[in-house]
Amino acid sequence: MATFLTESVKDPRIVGFVTVTGAEVSSDLRHARVYVSVLGSDTEKKATFDGLESVASHLRSRVARELQLRVAPDIQFKEDDTIARAARIESLLADVKRQDAAAGRGREED
Repeated sequence: MATFLTESVKDPRIVGFVTVTGAEVSSDLRHARVYVSVLGSDTEKKATFDGLESVASHLRSRVARELQLRVAPDIQFKEDDTIARAARIESLLADVKRQDAAAGRGREED
């Protein structure tokens, strides 16, 4: 999945930095939910998910061919915002550390 998205997709709407973070496949292999993290603006994310929806049918047939499946799975892309949330938490923690350091310097001056 990740290799296909990085090497074979030529859709110009896929503009964000896309990372495949996981996948869930039904037991009958008819449905696949692919979790992706997209870094970029909200506009870039929307364009990227539009592009991913567009290439899903091509990816579907490629997966069936590669895995020699009789029925190709229906592929649905879902946003995984874990990386963005982690980056936000890191940013908030860095702000708190800076504020604590500044408050500590203020107390030393008293």
